[in-house]
Amino acid sequence: MENTNISVEEIQKSNSIIKSVSDYYTSRIVGQKNLQISLLISLIANGHILVESVPGLAKTTAAKVLTESCGGDFSRIQCTPDLLPSDIIGTQTYNAKTGDFETKIGPVYANFVLLDEINRSSSKTQSAMLEAMQERQVSIGGENYKLPDVFIVIATQNPVEQEGTYPLAEAQQDRFIIKETLTYPTLDEEIEVLNRIEKNIFKEKEQVVSLEDIKYLQELSKKIYIDTSVKRYIVNIVDATRNATKVIAPELAKYVTGGASTRAAISFMEASKALALINGRTFVTPDDIKSLSYSILRHRIPLSFEAIADDVKVETIIDAIINSIKTP
Repeated sequence: MENTNISVEEIQKSNSIIKSVSDYYTSRIVGQKNLQISLLISLIANGHILVESVPGLAKTTAAKVLTESCGGDFSRIQCTPDLLPSDIIGTQTYNAKTGDFETKIGPVYANFVLLDEINRSSSKTQSAMLEAMQERQVSIGGENYKLPDVFIVIATQNPVEQEGTYPLAEAQQDRFIIKETLTYPTLDEEIEVLNRIEKNIFKEKEQVVSLEDIKYLQELSKKIYIDTSVKRYIVNIVDATRNATKVIAPELAKYVTGGASTRAAISFMEASKALALINGRTFVTPDDIKSLSYSILRHRIPLSFEAIADDVKVETIIDAIINSIKTP
């Protein structure tokens, strides 16, 4: 299964880059291992990530730490109901002195854009990010402005407070390669958080790799080998989400109101290649696909109101689907 197109030296270099970023992350962020892996996958796959948790679990800090590690440009946008599309992508302003219109690029023009509490912005403002996220460019006054080569949107949302929020449309959610959910730290981890705050570790910032190193990882991940049998495994899983009644038990299938798009299959492939590289491999395994199933599918399988009433989690549906598909 191993890909001969990737040399030992290339893997050694990628291992070194990934270790530098990981070590910097763990020196500042306590726990949240799943978030660390998901952020690395987003970084290598050059994809966007949606992070859901209650406030105060270091989502913003993790995004900043990732940016610091590679010397990228960081932009934080606090989403509110009165936020306008022009507040994100930019606008044209009239200069009375010159009599001309001047283009002001918005905060979206950065390597890492943190959309904090994205579900607090209106649907119109959320849709303003669609072109940026998908086309990697913005249009202002009829002119197109290309976004940086390394461009990753890290959006956060709070699942608890629903007053004054605008749930993300399925089309918007589908543009995130991964959705990660965070839980509270353990008591020991929380004590370590206090110790690190006390030592003021966030005062010292350090760049451990460059954006060119990140581009190197992104190009190398494209060369990771994925066998046809694994691709078929991906497609079978995605297809099962669209035909749940034929694949999983009726008492679970009744909660599923829609299936994942082809973009889910693409996300599986790109994320699994990134994960293989993180683990120092030149090929994708079925276990990579299984380990990514929650992250790739949890925001792509819409459930009915009945599921919410019965407290049925989307992860339960995903487990049933994975267990029903034969592993290659």
